Amino acid sequence: MKRSAGILLWHRGADGIAVLLGHPGGPLFARRDDHHWSIPKGEYASGEQPVDAARREFTEETGAPVPPGDLLDLGQARQRSGKLNTIFALEGDLDASACVSNSFTMSWPRGSGRLGTFPEMDRFCWFTLPAARIKIFDAQLVFLDRLLDAVGDTAAQRG
Repeated sequence: MKRSAGILLWHRGADGIAVLLGHPGGPLFARRDDHHWSIPKGEYASGEQPVDAARREFTEETGAPVPPGDLLDLGQARQRSGKLNTIFALEGDLDASACVSNSFTMSWPRGSGRLGTFPEMDRFCWFTLPAARIKIFDAQLVFLDRLLDAVGDTAAQRG
């Protein structure tokens, strides 16, 4: 079974809680927006601890070190594909416009035999929780609810 781990960075602002999400890079997601943003996360091997993988993947995908602070375990949730996501929350700040993701290589256009290199995440943005509920992949919505339950805020944040 495939497993991934990540960190949901959050802070409180004038409009309530905001979370940092990344938009997947590459041609498959180029024209997709709503329900296609993600918590910075990535796969890890069975011998690696999820918290260590979450820290590594955050740094790889944002190009920034994990901000200081205590990680809050938001638990696990399974995607439709069967992959199990383990997510940790961290209160902190980061300049979303300065994030630079690592890259991957794939054949593009499909079947052409040509290889293209693309960023894993092509952009990052802070979203209030109601906006994040529209942007984030459906399988990751549960982590927004768990964050809200854990750190508290107004009920209006659920959107």
